[in-house]
Amino acid sequence: MKAQLPRIVIVTRPTPLAMLLRRFGTLDQARFYVTSRGQDFERVQHIDALQQQAVAAVLRAIPAEQRRAQVTRDELDRFVFNGDDVVFAIGQDGLIPNVAKYLDGHLVVGFNPDPATVGGLLCKFVPADAPRVLAALAEKGSGAAAAPPSLAPFVLEQRAMVVAEREDGQKLLALNELFVGHRTHQSAKYRVSVPDTGAHERQSSSGVIISTGTGATGWTASIVRQRGIREPLPAPTERRLAYMVREPWPSIATGTEVNFGFLAEGEVLTLASEMEEGGVIFGDGIEADYLEFNEGQTVTVRLAERALHLLAPAPTESVQ
Repeated sequence: MKAQLPRIVIVTRPTPLAMLLRRFGTLDQARFYVTSRGQDFERVQHIDALQQQAVAAVLRAIPAEQRRAQVTRDELDRFVFNGDDVVFAIGQDGLIPNVAKYLDGHLVVGFNPDPATVGGLLCKFVPADAPRVLAALAEKGSGAAAAPPSLAPFVLEQRAMVVAEREDGQKLLALNELFVGHRTHQSAKYRVSVPDTGAHERQSSSGVIISTGTGATGWTASIVRQRGIREPLPAPTERRLAYMVREPWPSIATGTEVNFGFLAEGEVLTLASEMEEGGVIFGDGIEADYLEFNEGQTVTVRLAERALHLLAPAPTESVQ
């Protein structure tokens, strides 16, 4: 019996033009708003056209008998993924962290609609690659409940993730990094400890960043350059985290010694809030999706058991 083809779930996020139309209602009003501020409306339209063309190309490549679904980033918290789903993320690299925390073993393929201007660090394929990817999936006959260890001729990257767990059991996953601090990024007061080293300290800072290897190329990279940190950061598939405190303030009551380090498998970073209000934990820059972190609440941060299963071209293969 032929194995059932996996359902393809296409994930996108609104383009700048789509968001302008939501806000202003008509194309003419959107054009007036953009051009009146000296910006290039043709570029906005071009980005939207590339996105629509990319989605259309991927949809055309999916065999008629293969199940498919389409969902936007804004709908992910209400969408139910099946165990055999394969996710096709079409857009900029930031879309993949947006979807990663909703997945558990699902295979993810990122398609870059604009390789001329978008780096493609996570969205490693172009829409023209969709037929080859679909053919490999059909040949493997594998869904996403347990992503295959290989999918020739491509490479499967197991990207490490980070998880924060509050004292009441609430959890938050992230692919890039977690932020623990105040929602307005003003001074956050807390106690920090690294049980495996015995380090502990009361601090007042702009917050704490705990980063994966994937996140090491983003927000974390900026902090590292600004601080002149030279220690090698984790690689994207490495089971290791880096943590760093943003602008710790030295005072009679607060210290600055526990400001940077690494967490290996099984090691944790714990924080206890001393903020009366406004304390938050959020991941991958999505401030609207957060855990509260106020006085009396604690959080433990560690490597997540689950990883993101990201498909990539073979190292010798160049994306066309």
